[in-house]
Amino acid sequence: MPSPEASPPAYRASDGAAYDWFLGRWTQRLAEPFIDFADMPCDGPVLEVGCGTGSLAGRIAARRPQRPIVGADLSLPYLVQARSNAPHGIYAAADARKLAFRDGTFAATLAQLVLNFVPDPAAAVAEMNRVTRPGGVVAASVWDFRGGLVYQRVFWDTASGIDPAAGAARDRLFATPLATAAGLVALISKAGLDEVTTGSLTIRMDYDSFDDYWQPLLGGQGPVGSYAAGLSEERCALVRERVRLAYLAGGADGPRSMTATAWAVRGRVP
Repeated sequence: MPSPEASPPAYRASDGAAYDWFLGRWTQRLAEPFIDFADMPCDGPVLEVGCGTGSLAGRIAARRPQRPIVGADLSLPYLVQARSNAPHGIYAAADARKLAFRDGTFAATLAQLVLNFVPDPAAAVAEMNRVTRPGGVVAASVWDFRGGLVYQRVFWDTASGIDPAAGAARDRLFATPLATAAGLVALISKAGLDEVTTGSLTIRMDYDSFDDYWQPLLGGQGPVGSYAAGLSEERCALVRERVRLAYLAGGADGPRSMTATAWAVRGRVP
């Protein structure tokens, strides 16, 4: 089994509005149980590493409007969108592996759905630990790609039956150790955090129709978007039709509610 430091799949992050349509509407839902799980200290500033378009920061601000929140992300288009979605926070371009904050600055440092895309997640967690004050919380969540993310399995497993390149992309995404609870716990424990706890967080992704499911996948974001953007018109049409049949599953087109589960882990800074 590869180590948690193994090279992760690449993540295309070029369009904040496209990301919100593709995934941001669901990361807002996931943020609620993740905040509960993180069990942050009641007071003090919070840092979100890999803040994307501000889903988590926005939910934290909704609960505690006066709490200082800082979001850090490498994607400038996502940061622009975050400033619009969650204007309460302060957002800055930053590499998770080298955070420009002093030791012990934050009461809590969180990372939602990003560590499996960081080239050196161990370095990122070490930095999260460093910038969090003693007694503070470091917490992270990652989709359970292998067993808990229906919308991705519908797409990748169907496409893999048509195109070997889809199978290779799926395997890179699903095989990362950080898509498992054990991998996350190993990563956090190695950073020297105390009281390490793990759990699973489940939301539902509600789609109005197949088009509501399919069209956001074509927005060019993440591994799905990168794969779809590289398809010929003919191959894309074939993948679309097969995925449509999987979505319908013998029924009429219309609403579908798909479960989506993330693994979560937290620890306290000694």
